[in-house]
Amino acid sequence: MFWRGLAAVLSLMSVLFCASPALADWTHPMSFSNAELTNRDFSGQSLQAAEFSNANMELTNFTGADLRGAVLSASVMTKSNLHGADLTNAMVDQVNLTGADLSDAVLKEALLFRATFNNVNITGADFTDAILDKAQIKELCQKASGVNSKTNVETRNSLGCR
Repeated sequence: MFWRGLAAVLSLMSVLFCASPALADWTHPMSFSNAELTNRDFSGQSLQAAEFSNANMELTNFTGADLRGAVLSASVMTKSNLHGADLTNAMVDQVNLTGADLSDAVLKEALLFRATFNNVNITGADFTDAILDKAQIKELCQKASGVNSKTNVETRNSLGCR
């Protein structure tokens, strides 16, 4: 009887101590708001629901990063590498993406109002159901090509290009 009680207490303690870090990560997403992140390397990292509002991320590497649900509002991401990144449901509004690499990125259902797309590489990017204005779509359709390697969606089709 004593050993069963001790085993139950130890099991409960291990569950509580092991589960709490995961719970803490979910309830308190990472925040990099107003941060200076120039030239940082976030490649391959899980950054779901992370907050990067008003951050300077010039030349930052997000290759293959999981940015689903991330908030990147009003940030500078000039010449950043987002190749293969997953930005599904991300808020990328008012972001300067001049010279950024969005090739093979997934931007499904992302909010992209007033984002700047000068000289971006969108080869193979998937913009399915992303929120863009007509001027942005027109600009992106002029350079749209390729098929996304994860979703098998053509970039032109995801933008609704004619």
